[in-house]
Amino acid sequence: MVSQARAALEQLKQQTAAELGIQNYAQQYKGDLPSRVNGSVGGYMVKKMIALAESQLSGSTTVQS
Repeated sequence: MVSQARAALEQLKQQTAAELGIQNYAQQYKGDLPSRVNGSVGGYMVKKMIALAESQLSGSTTVQS
């Protein structure tokens, strides 16, 4: 189950980076990226996860970003 969660988080990370306009985030060496770029990806991931959790708690089936 943990490996499935890890894969889902990796997919979310790639999707979020693409939405932010960061190309090839998966293949890119992240040590050269500024912390602001990596932080924005992580921040938006958390924002999406919170929105998903709130929608699940409220019984809604759609998630708005």
